[in-house]
Amino acid sequence: MTDRPALFPIRGLHHVTAIASDAQANHDFYVRTLGLRLVKKTVNFDDPGTYHLYFGDERGSPGTIMTFFPWPGARRGTRGNGETQATSFLVPPGSIDAWKKRLRDLQVQYDEPAEHFGERALRVHDPDDLLIDLVEHEEAHAVEPWTSGGVSADMAIRGFFGVTLSLRDPAATRRLLSETMGYKSLGENGGVERLVSAGDAADLGRRVDLLSEPESPPGHTAAGSVHHIAFRVPDDAQQLAWIDALRSAGQRSTAVQERHYFRSVYFRELGGVLFEFATDGPGMAIDEPLEALGQSLKIPPWYEQHRAQIEQVLPPLQTPP
Repeated sequence: MTDRPALFPIRGLHHVTAIASDAQANHDFYVRTLGLRLVKKTVNFDDPGTYHLYFGDERGSPGTIMTFFPWPGARRGTRGNGETQATSFLVPPGSIDAWKKRLRDLQVQYDEPAEHFGERALRVHDPDDLLIDLVEHEEAHAVEPWTSGGVSADMAIRGFFGVTLSLRDPAATRRLLSETMGYKSLGENGGVERLVSAGDAADLGRRVDLLSEPESPPGHTAAGSVHHIAFRVPDDAQQLAWIDALRSAGQRSTAVQERHYFRSVYFRELGGVLFEFATDGPGMAIDEPLEALGQSLKIPPWYEQHRAQIEQVLPPLQTPP
């Protein structure tokens, strides 16, 4: 048996994948409203008749990538335990009021700002009622912004801040994060426990908030739901070492899945949330140049022979550069 390398600590999120009901509305919200860049227009590798859209920073860097499976006409999901309740993005201190004005002008639903763990946050509802939190934090100053669509650098999203998981009983999830994945508890606030990864200020998506909802029914995953959350591992060797570590912790993962832009393993942690460990590379520029990211439909090599049929099935999607 080949010796595995020593495990590197998990630095934070790689990407978050959710479900949408309309590809055009989804694209327009994340690009034209939130100011993210469409970095990849491809297909669901397990269902190639459906788009898989990736939004992030200029390069589609790990820690910035929000991805969607837009299933036309998908019914709305219901929130509950065993799922990701909200996805948080990092924005500069003092930018929430500018975001409120922008969202109001664009007639986007949002909740009034609230303070959580000492940070000011604005909850936004996307077209499928997926919950997006914009969180002000000093760590935004350490990250170069992508600016687009009228979103200036002094308010632009920098990448992920973290996720909030709704759980019937957080104990098993907390144990996995702290004892296996190296997260540390930062304490509780309003019934929510916050854990933070071993990364530093330049690492994105470091926080996982555990919301205990013992009386809540299980969530139903559909449009407006997060499908899975992915954590960063630097390379293939580390990914294989993490498979062993997960097995030792009582978590059985899938085999490695080729996702062309990264490689993935998946497992459902004991609280019910689908986790993924995704490699940092090879990255979004493997099949198109940086300046052209997201401008054309990219299909993995094993589907190229079916391109004509796939393009016929996919709905029209206008994605101007």
